[in-house]
Amino acid sequence: MLQVVDSEPSEAALTAHRDPDQPPLPGGWRQIESLPVGLFAAVMGLTGLSVAWRLAHARYGVPSWVGEAIALIASTAFLAIAAGYAAKAVIAREAVRAEFRHPIAGNLFGTPLISLLLLPIPLAPFSLTLARALWIAGAIGMTLFAWLIVTRWLSDRQQAAHATPAWIVPVVGLLDVPLALPGLGLPPMQGVMIFGLAVGLFFAMPLFTLILSRLLFEAPLPAALQPSLLILVAPFAVGFSAYVATTGAIDLFAKSLFAVALFLLAVLLPKLARFGRACPFRVSWWGVSFPLAAAAVAALRVAAAEPAPATDVLALVLLGLATLVIGWLLVRTLIGLARGELRTLTL
Repeated sequence: MLQVVDSEPSEAALTAHRDPDQPPLPGGWRQIESLPVGLFAAVMGLTGLSVAWRLAHARYGVPSWVGEAIALIASTAFLAIAAGYAAKAVIAREAVRAEFRHPIAGNLFGTPLISLLLLPIPLAPFSLTLARALWIAGAIGMTLFAWLIVTRWLSDRQQAAHATPAWIVPVVGLLDVPLALPGLGLPPMQGVMIFGLAVGLFFAMPLFTLILSRLLFEAPLPAALQPSLLILVAPFAVGFSAYVATTGAIDLFAKSLFAVALFLLAVLLPKLARFGRACPFRVSWWGVSFPLAAAAVAALRVAAAEPAPATDVLALVLLGLATLVIGWLLVRTLIGLARGELRTLTL
């Protein structure tokens, strides 16, 4: 079990969730014990990319099968990761408990719940019943998880070194609640949409400030966590889409959220290029996928609402960037799994 200490945690303490005194995990299927819950970020990124390509179909007439194929990959990834993590819960229960109690990794248990909130968007045209069931499960689960994590934060003294971008996931994940609702044909749920939007944005501000303070005044993030810096874009890019879904308009506030997302992207994208050279590929790299997809979705919505060469170029550039990065992540992950590198990719 990991111990929370008062000093600056080492990279191993931040990224590993098993007792270092335990013997190495055996190979083969037993590598499932190393499966991190954060891998559900792959489902989030793929689903966001499928939504972006669906918007590109509506705006530019690109083939509709592209978004549908990505949605199929995202659904398959969700089923595979869910099955793998369920197996881990059976054969390595203590590892799951340690991961949940970890001050950083525990926040990533919000990623499967966010996946449940996002998957209904591309699935609704094919099975409205399934999409509604997934959304309801995700909305209830995300609300309960956010309540649990905030209660945990307020019940114990937290350490500044633990304030990493992963802290954004549990509560700001509520911003994903409104996204699928307009396409589910459910009774009006304006109150639910406002709840997700309000709580998500309210907590985004102090959490962003805490994380920025940690980045400025504490030791740099370990190499394996550096790609997670792009998560800082998510509250503003997703907040834009959640606000538009709730209000039905792209007004001054929505444009302000989009502008902040673009500014952060401009700051962090050069770092992303350096990460590729300095940080070996790890599962944590999937943390860049959803923010990039969310930024592309936001840009495509702006381009559709305010057609202009500049907005179209921006939307296409962000769509291309998200597609290339997520495509590379998918191929690299599949190669790693085929080689039996799961334990290495989670260190």
